[in-house]
Amino acid sequence: MTENPLNIDFIAGAVNYRRRFGGGRRQSLPKALGFRPGVTPSIVDATAGLGRDAFLLASLGAEVTLIERNEEVHALLESAMNRAAGESGDHAEIIARMTLVKGDARDLLPGLRPETILIDPMHPPRDKSALVKNEMRQLRALVGSDSDCLELIQIALSAATKRVVLKWPRRAPSLEGLRIPSHQIIGKSTRYDVFMTGPETSGRS
Repeated sequence: MTENPLNIDFIAGAVNYRRRFGGGRRQSLPKALGFRPGVTPSIVDATAGLGRDAFLLASLGAEVTLIERNEEVHALLESAMNRAAGESGDHAEIIARMTLVKGDARDLLPGLRPETILIDPMHPPRDKSALVKNEMRQLRALVGSDSDCLELIQIALSAATKRVVLKWPRRAPSLEGLRIPSHQIIGKSTRYDVFMTGPETSGRS
């Protein structure tokens, strides 16, 4: 059976459900990125991919810059953002907080000097490939394995003024050569390794 083409949608499905019922700022990702009462960080999503995390963060009030280096994925994101902006006032407000940039985050981050950077590279293949959703297989086919993700993280650690958050499979080993995170937030299948880079070094999220 031929798979449907990869599609990015910020209007319906899982993205809309997560926006409406996912738990808002109580979710692990916002906690890892430093959301708290009265504090909404500005964020660079250095590996935009399907854009779902960026859309969620923008729906919570954050200004989010999405960096995507793959031309086809960038075009899909741009199209999805344009469709969502025309869907409703609520969607348009969220999209207005999202800035899409085409390029390699390794080149762009030093000039941006963002507060907070989110990195969600293509994760190590799972032992049970059937657990990987079709869209993630399609995305991997487009963008590859992100073999340079350690280099990206090291650059991010030098560029971020407050913190870098690495989204990683819960049970996957840490990247060899990467320093120990300041703290972690661990969910059912995903963990967030938080690296504090500025004066806020107490390890609290």
